[in-house]
Amino acid sequence: MPVVPDDARLPDREAVLGQAIPFDRARWISQLPDSTWWPDALDECPQTGRWPRVDRRTVFSIARQADTAEGRRHLLVAALVWGNGTKARSVRRSARVFQNSTRADFDARLYEALDVLREQGAVAAYRAFNNEQHIPYLGPAFFTKVLYFAGHENAAAHHRPVILDSVVSRALRAVGAVEAGWPDNGWTTAQYDRYVTMVHDCAGARGVLPDQVEAALFSYGKRL
Repeated sequence: MPVVPDDARLPDREAVLGQAIPFDRARWISQLPDSTWWPDALDECPQTGRWPRVDRRTVFSIARQADTAEGRRHLLVAALVWGNGTKARSVRRSARVFQNSTRADFDARLYEALDVLREQGAVAAYRAFNNEQHIPYLGPAFFTKVLYFAGHENAAAHHRPVILDSVVSRALRAVGAVEAGWPDNGWTTAQYDRYVTMVHDCAGARGVLPDQVEAALFSYGKRL
């Protein structure tokens, strides 16, 4: 069973990069260790209605500066902001990641996991984040966002990382690409490897990038 039906329409890359999520700056700032963890680029996001909105393109621009400890912190913050929206409970839950590690340990684990991504690829980096480089309260649904923004634009020999979260999992089950017992969270490295392979195979057959397949799955999962 294909990961998306052969006749399903996939979003173009501009639509994927433009996927924008509203955020509450003040709420996030109050949860960070200090103001230096906040990426300045988020203050340049356009406001629509009550909230500014950050898109994938902006987070990718932040990820390109992740060659320093501060840059990697900014990448993580931006990925969390993009992945959460404005609900206070969601922000507080994600912000626990900043409250349960020393700064040195946090920086070291983030550096090591992203170094694995660069040297060994998405699946090895997933294993690292899920095991020896695990950061408390940073689960797969969000560290795959970090991996995605850090590595999807790099045309390396390894598979490009793609996001896996509960919405995507719901879509995978609905289209029959995985078994009914496929989990909503806590995926093993083998399951992530299987997912990444399916997405890349589909993207190759359709002549698109893997995140266009992921975005189509997410959109379908949201409608279910």
